[in-house]
Amino acid sequence: MCGIVGAVAQRDIAEILIEGLRRLEYRGYDSAGVAIVNDQGEVTRIRRVGKVQNLAEAVDEAHPAGGSGVAHTRWATHGEPSEINAHPHISKHIVIVHNGIIENHEPLREQLRAGGYKFVSETDTEVVAHLVHWEQQQNGGSLREVVLRVIPQLRGAYGMVIMDSRDPGILVAARSGSPLVIGRGVGENFIASDQLALLPVTRRFIYLEEGDIAEISRRDVTVVDRHGIAVTRPEIESSVQYDAGDKGVYRHYMQKEIFEQPDAIKNTLAGRLNHGSVDLSELGSQANSLLAQTEHIQIVACGTSYNSAMVARYWFEALANVPCDVEIASEFRYRRSAVRKNSLIITLSQSGETADTLAALRLSKQLGYLGSLAICNVAGSSLVRESNFALMTKAGTEIGVASTKAFTTQLTVLLMLVAKIGRLKEMDAAMEREIVHGLQALPSRIEQMLSQDKRIEMLAEDFSDKHHALFLGRGDQYPIAMEAALKMKEISYIHAEAYAAGELKHGPLALIDADMPVIVVAPNNELLEKLKSNIEEVRARGGLLYVFADQDAGFSDSEGMRIISLPHVEEVIAPIFYTVPLQLLSYHVALIKGTDVDQPRNLAKSVTVE
Repeated sequence: MCGIVGAVAQRDIAEILIEGLRRLEYRGYDSAGVAIVNDQGEVTRIRRVGKVQNLAEAVDEAHPAGGSGVAHTRWATHGEPSEINAHPHISKHIVIVHNGIIENHEPLREQLRAGGYKFVSETDTEVVAHLVHWEQQQNGGSLREVVLRVIPQLRGAYGMVIMDSRDPGILVAARSGSPLVIGRGVGENFIASDQLALLPVTRRFIYLEEGDIAEISRRDVTVVDRHGIAVTRPEIESSVQYDAGDKGVYRHYMQKEIFEQPDAIKNTLAGRLNHGSVDLSELGSQANSLLAQTEHIQIVACGTSYNSAMVARYWFEALANVPCDVEIASEFRYRRSAVRKNSLIITLSQSGETADTLAALRLSKQLGYLGSLAICNVAGSSLVRESNFALMTKAGTEIGVASTKAFTTQLTVLLMLVAKIGRLKEMDAAMEREIVHGLQALPSRIEQMLSQDKRIEMLAEDFSDKHHALFLGRGDQYPIAMEAALKMKEISYIHAEAYAAGELKHGPLALIDADMPVIVVAPNNELLEKLKSNIEEVRARGGLLYVFADQDAGFSDSEGMRIISLPHVEEVIAPIFYTVPLQLLSYHVALIKGTDVDQPRNLAKSVTVE
């Protein structure tokens, strides 16, 4: 969500801060700002609504000089998008940027008003700025000592960086629920909410852990826990490549990432398939014992990751004969749940920083799960570091807010995991070979699908005047319909819903008319005849059907029904394959609608608040 960049250096840092914000644009935001302190302790603060480019132009015009500063992209949680509500916020000489939500900001605001503080914004962040100033005035001490006293007064999630313009050579950072990473340089140091922001200036990183407070100067970094006790956090040399900085021949990052899926899946599979079997030895020797003991799987995830988990539930039960439950992380963490015997918890997240998923993982450690396994795209993320085991999707950097290659690579990893656990549970070797064969064929199958892009682009024209859409699927294609509906609503702003096709007569048929396009996912499997009956229910009521069907499924165009014939694919990989044409459909509909494809309104890539 919101993005933070900070720096303490001997050189002017305005360009570093702005470039860092550009690299965080994928997270989603509505305004941006920067505050830079020069050697005389003078603060230049510039804030703008809209894109980072608006801020960059204002900074170029102002030419702020100084080697210490902070910058921020804001995704509104308190108060509308405006320059007044944009970060950084200032209280006298205290400057702050903040990701997250301070839940008790209202009582704190009233206390501070009673103490004479005036508020100019609607944000919870300004409350923290005034609180730090008040605490410093009342009780003195270094900025780090002041922050240590302020932190216990805050409830909620935060990643914040605080600066005192009277001592600009120091930044103090605090993490609780929202990620922060320190970048080490030579005679200069940096901090950000994502290492991608700092790759132009360093490859050496220190990840702050939950509850950490860091003091950062040009030459030193000191980290203490919430009690002020010094702790050591390892310095890691990053090999991450910022491989999405150039859209190349593509109009949008989302389009680029859709077309990257064959290569992304090849990367996901690399080194993990061996002579007809799945090799996940990267998990370590202890994993085999834990997976062999597993009698139940609980998956928690949010958004697109939840949809991939729903597909995996079908796979775990049908192929590996292991019971599996899936729950939205924000629900799992706030209800009392009964833990099954020898249950493994699997968490799914593209960023590894999703607040609800992280909270669910931490809760699971108190509930008696057998162990935890993270499936993630970011190696240094909190989810990976805090899980017993992790499998990386290796999708590469995903910039588009609407997830594409992260989804299909998650499914690829999950299917390999199904094969791994299934073999430990005496799955037939022939089934494992079938899975491996399907996965090996998958990249070329998707390349074949992508060659039909122009057909789907033409099809999208039918949606130019539509405001609603219904997606249908059965079996393991039902979650694919859910994912397709999510993509459609995310980037085209068409209201879209998904239903298991067999549920049509239990309510959704009331919505069917000529203005409600119905998109059906129809591979050639054992549920095909049932699905054809559901399609007839729609046709009988004058519905407009678009059927993405296996070429061997026996469909043909007719009045009110358009068939998008697709190559036959192995049944086990069909959910992954059928995702791709539906991604293309949403993309082209969004182009026709004229929406912001890569950064849809009101949404963020990495959801680090509840």
